[in-house]
Amino acid sequence: MKEPNKKIIIFDDDEDILSICSYILEEQGWEVHTFTDCNNIIDKVLGVLPDVILMDNWIPDAGGIVATQTLKKSAELKHIPVIYFSANSDIQVLASNAGAQTYLAKPFDLEELERVINNVLVIQ
Repeated sequence: MKEPNKKIIIFDDDEDILSICSYILEEQGWEVHTFTDCNNIIDKVLGVLPDVILMDNWIPDAGGIVATQTLKKSAELKHIPVIYFSANSDIQVLASNAGAQTYLAKPFDLEELERVINNVLVIQ
């Protein structure tokens, strides 16, 4: 019996990043869902129930910190690991303030993307 696909949500308003990440992850068997804003984030995440979330710092409208904090306050969703990603030099602080499990600095290479995702899945 085939394993069900692992699901990931990517929140980023940069279409190039969404398409590159989607392509790479789909090649590895992920079911990828992308959103260009974090409005109604609880509904969006409940609709997919992903194994992991990639969260951009500058996502409209509320921003990645508020979006991540909103997810972490939700009893149903707080267990889902969030990987915070941003080009900010203080990404470690931002990720920590948001309550994310880990972070990925932009620009990143694809091996790094895979490594960070696999690491948070192992931790669960």
